[in-house]
Amino acid sequence: MSALTPLGVYISVPFCKAKCSFCNFASGVGTAEKMAAYVKTLCAEMDAAAATSERLGAELTRRVDTVYLGGGTPSLLEPGQMERVFAALRRNFDVDGDAEVTMEAAPGQISDPSLEMAMRLGVNRVSLGVQSFVDRESQAVGRSHTGESCLAEIARLRRAGVKEVAADLIAGLPYQTAASWEYSLGAAVASELTHLSVYMLEVDEDSRLGLEVLAGGVRFHAHGVPSDEVSAALYEQACEALEAEGFGQYEISNFARGREHESRHNRKYWERGAYVGFGLDAHSMLMRQGPGSRAQGSEGVRVANVEELGGYGAATWGGGVVRVGVDEAFEESLFLGLRLCEGVDVAGLRERFGSRVETVEGAVGELASGGLMVEEGGRWKLTLRGRMVSNEVFGRLLEGVAV
Repeated sequence: MSALTPLGVYISVPFCKAKCSFCNFASGVGTAEKMAAYVKTLCAEMDAAAATSERLGAELTRRVDTVYLGGGTPSLLEPGQMERVFAALRRNFDVDGDAEVTMEAAPGQISDPSLEMAMRLGVNRVSLGVQSFVDRESQAVGRSHTGESCLAEIARLRRAGVKEVAADLIAGLPYQTAASWEYSLGAAVASELTHLSVYMLEVDEDSRLGLEVLAGGVRFHAHGVPSDEVSAALYEQACEALEAEGFGQYEISNFARGREHESRHNRKYWERGAYVGFGLDAHSMLMRQGPGSRAQGSEGVRVANVEELGGYGAATWGGGVVRVGVDEAFEESLFLGLRLCEGVDVAGLRERFGSRVETVEGAVGELASGGLMVEEGGRWKLTLRGRMVSNEVFGRLLEGVAV
């Protein structure tokens, strides 16, 4: 492994106490035996990382400055299992002393022993899957917590000394209204949260709720899901309300009480930094090996692990491999960079990608005329309206890119 820019490490723990109806992640309810076997394979996968990256022709530096345990519900790991996972991490990587180490948790599903162990192992940021502080909305999608218990959990984590406490909220849950959404936003602001992620409910065939909404059914409270127009209005309401209360928006879905509270790990995704993922459905972005590889037209390697638990094994890392060339890197620099509210530096794009920038200038002009993009201070940015329909904006931008 070489001494490159520090990596981010993502560790997938795909087990939950119950599967929420809106969830479209590769996760599910697991037995104690399955979790124990999974942890063993996960550790073996980390131990094989150097050899695997060599086989893929990818650089894998030892130095790590962000770690993210996602899922699933990683807080369900027993203390001994957490210890084994972190031992494997530190066997294979050198984690900075001031690294950001995040663990996702469900309110009420992190025991005192697990919290104590997590903090002893270096966890300094906990991200809670709150989704809503309104009990009716939470219960409709299968969440077991109440708004009161969420607030108690946030206060408990801060008392325990967790430096950063974050939470997710979803706009567009069944029975959600502007008034109930205002209540959730107000509860979040009044709590001791340092970071908020706000997502619009995804209605697709990858979740039980989404499939039922598409079918026009009533199971999973699908009939209570607001229209797309209402969900968009709720998102806009959140952007305006949170900004007014000191939560600065720095990415399409993310808000922080100051730049120091932004997610350093997630920024690696949007800024095309190097990161490596371990576990079910984990993804990696690594640079190609060898000096001058970028000049030779090879930007990096994207890797996707398998999505089905039955097919997951220590040897499967690198099963889905995509070589990232300059054209692909240009596309990624556009649609990932535009997710950030600061946008993308146009001069930097020209310096890096030359005439490729010209292929999107016409689309940028059209989108700007339509109020979806602006050019300010030499940067292309999405407007609030553009962030609300970002997928359509990205699609229009990439239509002219030659690949």
